[in-house]
Amino acid sequence: MAIAEQSRIELIPAPDEVRSAGWALASLSLATLLSSLGTSIASVGLPSLMQAFGASFQLVQWVVLAYLLAITTLIVSAGRLADMVGRRPLLLCGIALFTAASVLCGLAPTLWLLIAARAVQGLGAAMMMALTLAFVGETVAKAKTGSAMGLLGAMSSIGTTLGPSLGGLLIAWLGWRAIFLVNVPLGLLTFILAYRTLPVRKKTTKADGGGFDGIGTTLLALTLAAYALAMTLGRGSFGSLNIGLLIAAAVGVLLFALVEARIANPLIQPAKFRDNTLNASLIMSLVVATVMMATLVVAPFYLSRALGLNAAMVGLVLSTGPLVSSLSALAAGRLVDRFGAHRMMVAGLFSLAAGTFLMSLTRTEFGIAGYVVPITVTCIGYALFQTSNNSAVMGGVGTDQRGVVSGLLNLARNLGLITGASVMGAIFAVASAGGQAGASVLTAAAATRGMQVTFQTATGLALVALILALLSARTAARRMPANSSAVKGP
Repeated sequence: MAIAEQSRIELIPAPDEVRSAGWALASLSLATLLSSLGTSIASVGLPSLMQAFGASFQLVQWVVLAYLLAITTLIVSAGRLADMVGRRPLLLCGIALFTAASVLCGLAPTLWLLIAARAVQGLGAAMMMALTLAFVGETVAKAKTGSAMGLLGAMSSIGTTLGPSLGGLLIAWLGWRAIFLVNVPLGLLTFILAYRTLPVRKKTTKADGGGFDGIGTTLLALTLAAYALAMTLGRGSFGSLNIGLLIAAAVGVLLFALVEARIANPLIQPAKFRDNTLNASLIMSLVVATVMMATLVVAPFYLSRALGLNAAMVGLVLSTGPLVSSLSALAAGRLVDRFGAHRMMVAGLFSLAAGTFLMSLTRTEFGIAGYVVPITVTCIGYALFQTSNNSAVMGGVGTDQRGVVSGLLNLARNLGLITGASVMGAIFAVASAGGQAGASVLTAAAATRGMQVTFQTATGLALVALILALLSARTAARRMPANSSAVKGP
């Protein structure tokens, strides 16, 4: 009896441990906010940069592309390196690198130096994005994993929402340099908090068994860069260069798989390619991100051309989605802890599919409500899916692989956003005949038609993700022992 009582007492964390975990989670939340803010705040400054440097849009857009390319190509490698040398030092390095690069961006005398500094800033962001999810398992009790994932999801949405509005105010008051320098005090605060609160862990034995996979890292980086460039260059119009880059990316995937199967210490363990549950989660993440990108690419045209809203109103209405995602992510974490990740993943994707279906039925007679109601349903589903999917994946990963798997999750999301920006934009252009007539003469009827067709496609993709989630939930249920004490719904 005394032994049983002692066991129960040891399961209750001490108040100091709870407070320490809370501060550690706060530092991870700030790191998530920094990386998402770095993505969204620069876009609003592109017109000012064109004027400041006397450059074309094609050149200035590399301020955004350099950051995204650095994250996309290096995030998996950053996660794997952290599994080898330790997550805490690499996360601190990422925060410091991001902060220092922000200073360089703010002081850059030429456009090319600014682009180079943004690439370095993207490297720092890749380290932060790859490791914040991986660190949850070391700082938060397993029963609270869903809530922690929900908080990180909320901070990511807040950074995305805050970027354009904060960037616009800073440019109006202080000029374009302020949109980069604002990261410096926040970065310093994040570094100090992370340094003081994140737990120190020894390197895992398995990860220390070999050297870093330089060949695989280079192949993966080049492959991802080729794909990202194929999806972004030409702004949706595919030419011979885009096709060539896609072919190069396909060849890169084959070479990467061959190298990983033969090397002694691969960047990604070959067994990961045979893990159907992980593969399904990564595919779902990519598909859902592709769907959500449609709301950012297509919705502004519908709101401005079909509903006739001015720029201020378009921005206000568009903020509904990220705001709903931020608030829903916090509640989603508690639901995941209460009812289980797989069950909530299915519920989230059902809500996502329902929201995109409602969006495909929208008509100008419905007014702003015809957009706000469907996007609310869509973003609630998105927040619930992201939280539950991250919890399900990271909860089943060994300590020595958390960094690389966290990197894969973020990579799938980034590839989905890149794909969605190109594919969903192209679908809208074809459906609305905007590719022929030009966006400047896009009529209300054409914009509405493009919106409907785009979200019909999005609904189809959401249903594919829902089917995968149902299959994944069945697989997880079969694996669960009959006497398992895992968290289940009533």
